[in-house]
Amino acid sequence: MLLILGLDIAGQPFRWLSPEEAVSYNATGKVAWSIGEPVVIFHGGYNRAGVQSIVESAPIIAIARSDIMAAKALAYPPLGDRNDLLFKRDRHVCAFCGESFGRDKLTRDHILPRSRGGRDGWMNVVAACRFCNHRKGAKTPEEAGMPLRYLPYAPCRYEHFLLSGRNILTDQMDYLTAMLPAHSRLNG
Repeated sequence: MLLILGLDIAGQPFRWLSPEEAVSYNATGKVAWSIGEPVVIFHGGYNRAGVQSIVESAPIIAIARSDIMAAKALAYPPLGDRNDLLFKRDRHVCAFCGESFGRDKLTRDHILPRSRGGRDGWMNVVAACRFCNHRKGAKTPEEAGMPLRYLPYAPCRYEHFLLSGRNILTDQMDYLTAMLPAHSRLNG
């Protein structure tokens, strides 16, 4: 499904918008600026002169007076229960053996196990294949003799939108990747 990238007035992403939402913002004059050629065109009614109204939306729109929405945005995306963002962050690579796996062969591993006070947050979890996760058990990587091949990190807002988008358009991809921090695994 086509989605429009909604930005706050400063250019920070705050939400994926449906085409209807984007057109509504455009029709009500709430779009401060946009990037890209129109990807959504809605045809409305006809006026007395027989001219049909048309409302378009670019793939990226900045919403005027969006500072309230941006203030509510989380600094880091939620980790979630399904592991999709985690596995994408780690590029479907096991943090212990370094092999690449499909989603069904990966698990969430806690570097400091939860049974020992480890938190369920971005900085304490990595993707691990089922074999390595079982082998490591309730130990730290050091205790298990299984050093991490990469370190965990909390994705920034731009990474979150790249990780959570399904059918990202070229303009949206270019905009988001241009803002990635140097340490991001999504670079290159």
